[in-house]
This record gives sequence, structure tokens and C-alpha cells, in this order.
Amino acid sequence: MASLSSPLRLCRGILREIRAIKGPEYKQSLAYNYVLGQFRKNQITGERYCRAQEEALHTSHSYLCLLTSTRQHMALYDIYHGKGQRDTEEMAGIVGLRLPTQPGGKGWEK
Repeated sequence: MASLSSPLRLCRGILREIRAIKGPEYKQSLAYNYVLGQFRKNQITGERYCRAQEEALHTSHSYLCLLTSTRQHMALYDIYHGKGQRDTEEMAGIVGLRLPTQPGGKGWEK
């Protein structure tokens, strides 16, 4: 758990993902208010060790990972599946391949 980011970085990361999902009016969303409220509630106190704060940091780190992974998954899904049916040549080009050609003409057709 020592590799977790600071609470401020986690909060900013989560809010950045909420902004990517909600758009310009993300500050009026319930998710924005909830995240800020939770981070304010679990601020460091004068105690030496606060188990609830460590648990909250771990949960927020997991949530940030979930939001980031979901956004990246949807971007990849749109690239490879978003346009419906594609022909074989176009799909081969997307993954960086070329279809074989006949010496006398284009493709396998005669």
C-alpha cells in the first residue's frame, strides 16, 4: 500500500474522470459533490494512525483505476467495434496487416 498516491492526486484524478464522463457541467453532478465530500470527511487528523483514512485511500485508488480502465475500454471498443461491419481489407489495416495479392491482379479473385 505504500505506493498509493497522495489523497490530493487521487481526488484530482477521480474528478478528471468524472469531467470526461459528464462534460463541462460536471461540477453540478451528484458524483462530483459526493467525491469531494468523502475526501473532506477523510482528511488527515491529529491521530498517529487512522485505519479509516488508509481504507478510504485504497478505495479511492481502486475507484480511480476502475474509471480510467472503463474510459480506455470504451475508447478501444469504439475503434474496433463502433462502425459496424467492415470488409476484411479494412480490418487487416486496423491491426497493421495487409492482405496477400496475386502477382497478376488484386486480391484472390480471378
